[in-house]
Amino acid sequence: MAKPFTRQASVQIAEVANRLIDPILARRAGINTLLLASWDEIAGEQFAGCSRPEKIRWPRQDGPSETGGGFSPGVLTVACEGARALFLMHQEAELISRVNGFFGFSAISQVRIVQKAIHEPSQKPGLRPLNTGEKRRLADMISDVEDPKLRQALERLGTGVIGRRGKGGT
Repeated sequence: MAKPFTRQASVQIAEVANRLIDPILARRAGINTLLLASWDEIAGEQFAGCSRPEKIRWPRQDGPSETGGGFSPGVLTVACEGARALFLMHQEAELISRVNGFFGFSAISQVRIVQKAIHEPSQKPGLRPLNTGEKRRLADMISDVEDPKLRQALERLGTGVIGRRGKGGT
């Protein structure tokens, strides 16, 4: 007999995913999912939608630091869109203060801003509407699929693949 479901034994998927992703992010970028999730609050309303943290480069620790604590603050790399990067550069001191406040200690001492697109384009370039013959051919290919959700997904996929090709589906 199976055990009845109890909330105490359940684990949220986000917790499991964060436990898997955090070590990889820490190793490759020096950041964690909590920083990424809290970025909108840290960056503030002015920069939330146009920036994101990319990595923190921590200095090599060959010996004790000047502070004697064995830790030196890192350099936070932030991607920012377009001209907003210039405005973010002028807010560097405040951003450092907010990030260090988030961590609860002086984690970073400098911000490096790279100018790049943050959002993906809303419409994929190169897609064209299918002509009648292409629609009919696609419908014939997926006509044997019984599950309506699977059929819809395959139709969207087929429309994207055929529509990406040159005129006439070739």
